[in-house]
Amino acid sequence: MELGIQGKKVLITGATRGIGRAIAEQCISEGASLAFCARHEAQVKEMVVSLSSAGAEVYGEVVDVADHDALRQWIGRAATQLGGIDIVIANPSAFGVGATEADWRMGYTVDLMGSIVTIESTLPYLEAAAQQSGEAAVLVIASVAAAETDMESAYGAYKAGLIHYAKGLARRLAPQAIRVNSLSPGTIFVEDGFWDNAQKYAPDIYHTYLGRNPMGRMGRAEEVANGALFLCSPVASFVTGANLVVDGGLTARVSY
Repeated sequence: MELGIQGKKVLITGATRGIGRAIAEQCISEGASLAFCARHEAQVKEMVVSLSSAGAEVYGEVVDVADHDALRQWIGRAATQLGGIDIVIANPSAFGVGATEADWRMGYTVDLMGSIVTIESTLPYLEAAAQQSGEAAVLVIASVAAAETDMESAYGAYKAGLIHYAKGLARRLAPQAIRVNSLSPGTIFVEDGFWDNAQKYAPDIYHTYLGRNPMGRMGRAEEVANGALFLCSPVASFVTGANLVVDGGLTARVSY
């Protein structure tokens, strides 16, 4: 299926590893131009070289989304570099899975406000894109932890807040042809990521969650990216305010 992403200008926060990287790579493979940020200079440089090697337009910069002023300034530079923004994807997380004061503070700064600042800062560019081409799109990367928990978690609480935020924003922006959706991954295996480290250092936890999934396996980052590109593409032109769960059947709840 032709997704209609070719020529779109995409901005992604936190895109050098895991799900963010997979989404970025698929955007490039579909013919989009890309601006992304991440915290580590070596990873940013490597990704720019890798993704632009085939002639794609790729703009990467070192930015910590916890620094909201720096984030806003980068978004302005990225929009200038790309000549606008059609799609914005808010991806990074402090991954504060516990409930310590540090988990709550970093989750608020990175997960919640990092995403909100990103989206609010891109709205003028999205509005212009929608007026010019007929649509623009926002995607928030949330988590099944928003609705499934075994204990209190700053991570899950902030992801739940982002799903609520995305739904309200979708209803407000629908008349302007700006679609807003969220996507909730389940247990996604990424090299040197949470579940890879759990397998190495906390195998009981790893095998417990592996056993909960009826598919009998962890997900892959590219499987999440497939859903992300669909939601951001013109193919999903009547989909807004949705939360797409990509979890292999891990969650037992009925979503309606």
